[in-house]
Amino acid sequence: MAGGAEAAGPDDSLFGYIERFASVLVSAGFPPMPARVFVALLVTDSGRLSAAELAGMLRISPAAVSGAVRYLIQLGLVHKERVPGSRRDYYRMPGNMWDDMLRMRDQVMSRWTVLVREGIDLVGADTPAGERMAEQAAFLEFASKELGEILDRWERYRASEAAGTSGGVSGRPGG
Repeated sequence: MAGGAEAAGPDDSLFGYIERFASVLVSAGFPPMPARVFVALLVTDSGRLSAAELAGMLRISPAAVSGAVRYLIQLGLVHKERVPGSRRDYYRMPGNMWDDMLRMRDQVMSRWTVLVREGIDLVGADTPAGERMAEQAAFLEFASKELGEILDRWERYRASEAAGTSGGVSGRPGG
């Protein structure tokens, strides 16, 4: 089932998994239809599905698929592509999606830090608001630094796994 896009049903264990996983994403703030489409693409062996295949697999309308993939594309969680010789659009999840997402988040945090520091200058560093904002800026700078180090370790880990060696990279601080 994971290799194709057969219509899933309420009694189908894969359909149930998709629904359970999507509900966790929804509880974390993800919109429901994009959550379902995201999980459907995640569990598909081919790594890509057409809008019609997604609609059939999830028993949702083509319009719901359209809105969901548009949302996912904007977040960088899904890419749209064409298969040579086909006029259909296919949607796939990029392989390096999570690290790309974290890199984008890091860029956003850097912009937030600049804005928070600008705000400190406006309200005054010695005011209660300035002190709160200084704490937020310090956290954002810390998180950005740590995130960069995590992503660097991940790249080393992934390279060592591909080479079949552990390379001394444990994925833990100091690893």
